[in-house]
Amino acid sequence: MSPRAGPASPCPPTPSCRTGLQAMTATTRRALLGASTLLAAPAGLRAQSTPKVLRVGNQRGGLRSLLEVSGVAEDLPYRIDWSEFPAAQPLLEALNANAVDLGTMGDLNFFSVYSSGAPIKAFSASRSDGASQAIIVRGDGPIREVADLRGKRVAAARGGWTHYSLLAILHRAGIPFSDVRFAWLLPAEAALAFRTGEVDAWSIWEPYTSLEVLNFGARVLADARGLTPSASLLAVNNRALAERREQLQDFVQRDARAWGWAQANRAAHARATAQIIRQPEPVLLRAYEVNRTRAVPIDDALIREFQQAVDQAHAWGVIPGQVKVAEAVDQSFTRSLKA
Repeated sequence: MSPRAGPASPCPPTPSCRTGLQAMTATTRRALLGASTLLAAPAGLRAQSTPKVLRVGNQRGGLRSLLEVSGVAEDLPYRIDWSEFPAAQPLLEALNANAVDLGTMGDLNFFSVYSSGAPIKAFSASRSDGASQAIIVRGDGPIREVADLRGKRVAAARGGWTHYSLLAILHRAGIPFSDVRFAWLLPAEAALAFRTGEVDAWSIWEPYTSLEVLNFGARVLADARGLTPSASLLAVNNRALAERREQLQDFVQRDARAWGWAQANRAAHARATAQIIRQPEPVLLRAYEVNRTRAVPIDDALIREFQQAVDQAHAWGVIPGQVKVAEAVDQSFTRSLKA
């Protein structure tokens, strides 16, 4: 697929640029109609009248595989209904439509949809190293420094992590956004465009970076260390937040234990996950070593960091509306976690 090089502005005011609340896409409808996978709960709990089920949206290689390979999904006091999604945007649309109770996504993806009025809140967070977001170029190509991106075509997914980190890297290097041609592409489209030379660089996250570096000879040009919060959020719709607090609290604790296990057992994590999602084990191991993901509390310091990033993202047109981060999160679920 040929990339669509954008104009000088990083986010022109066109219908294709709008993020946030949108009509549910065909992708989302297909995902919602797909069969859910059930984790059985004890018979006694099933007989209770209080709902004992969490409908969880999963992205490939995400929550589900983490909980399963770490062993923390055993002996659940409730049932999990998993629904699979190809990306954060359709998952967020499902949250907004009350088709799932919760799911995980990048921080700016969440704040983008929240800013449009979606009835959702973030209630748990995990952080990765800023190196997990990077601009890559072909290893044998002429681009050697960020300044060489002037006049070049750079692929990124609009409205999230790598849109913001791309602009932040350019800003740090003193390069006007108008000097770069943006190609707004989802990862599958961007990978093809990058490998065939239709774009000159790609702003992307792990494990895509490791896949391109190890299997296709790409080179990391720059990363987002010191530029972004590099966080993922567990988000819940307001109805589930009101009705399933006990289950959500348990889920947060299991998620934190799973990340602790993953940090201490990166090789085992990569080996087990590779078998589940059919990705090369060396790629996943490199990605996990770069990410160093850990569960963190949504404390006042993180809220301030989010607010600074969200304000800048809004100023740059990455997200459509202003956000008061303190109103978009529920801090009560992660108070027992260590920063």
